[in-house]
Amino acid sequence: MSSPRVLCLGEILFDCLADQLGLKLEEVQSWTPYPGGAPANVACGLVKLGTPTGFIGCVGEDEPGNALVQLLQEVGVDTTGVQRHASAPTRQVYVVRSLSGDRTFAGFGKYDTAEFADTRLQAKQVPESLFQDAEFLVLGTLELAYPESEQAINHVLELAERYDLKIVLDVNWRPVFWQDENIARQKINAIFKRVDFLKLSKEEAEWLFDTADPGAITYRLGSIEGVLVTDGENGCAYCLSENEGKLPAFAVSVTDTTGAGDSFLAGFIHQLSQKGINSLSDADTAKNMITYASAVGALTTTKPGAIASQPTPAEVESFLASH
Repeated sequence: MSSPRVLCLGEILFDCLADQLGLKLEEVQSWTPYPGGAPANVACGLVKLGTPTGFIGCVGEDEPGNALVQLLQEVGVDTTGVQRHASAPTRQVYVVRSLSGDRTFAGFGKYDTAEFADTRLQAKQVPESLFQDAEFLVLGTLELAYPESEQAINHVLELAERYDLKIVLDVNWRPVFWQDENIARQKINAIFKRVDFLKLSKEEAEWLFDTADPGAITYRLGSIEGVLVTDGENGCAYCLSENEGKLPAFAVSVTDTTGAGDSFLAGFIHQLSQKGINSLSDADTAKNMITYASAVGALTTTKPGAIASQPTPAEVESFLASH
């Protein structure tokens, strides 16, 4: 396998999706587990599109952990950076769904959020060799909520800076992972000055910046090369190397929205890796990259599960040709 061009750091887990739509947590009769976790979704999406990618994270030495590591290996993700914890369990998240398929996080079963293996990621066990040939580091903010994984994030950011990787932050704000919203905001704000590209949902943008305008966010941060703001079925807005625009979402028959934003990000980084960051200065190229990313995200919603539904390059090209 060729060296990973992209490294994705964070959580890999099982999203246990309610089989019955429109019911509350206590009313659901059965659940179907789907592999997920935003950084893992991005890693798998990138490999399926043809960009060699590695995953850095921690799972338990349990059956769910075994299944997730096996999945990464089957997809073709480099697992050199995966750590195993002897006693902490692999995270499982329960997700209820509305009648239209939209999802709401509904807790972690019998465990507290801080008890899972992903919170135990060890800085000193992250292989420095992964960074020597990589071009991009992708990370979320969930790991900032826990002391050990926060240390690991800071160590990995130092490695990324040392080896001159471009750093992509997907905010992926989930209140359920944090004890205190104000601490979350402080820690997330503190990391902005270290990143090159920022992806947020419209709600996250308004929460952190009081605006969903990518140009305004870019101006405020000063040191950033690109901002992407996604808004589900309403499409997305972007500011890339001073090129700003908005694109409507593709009209597709939605089965499950889980992981659509992660696939969008995978599509964007795949294009960025292929075309190079300098190409963002061309307005048409920037728009085409976002169009491609939007197609990857849209196709992911047409089947259940965040990873199983991710498209191949041929499927994306065919979709774009017909839309």
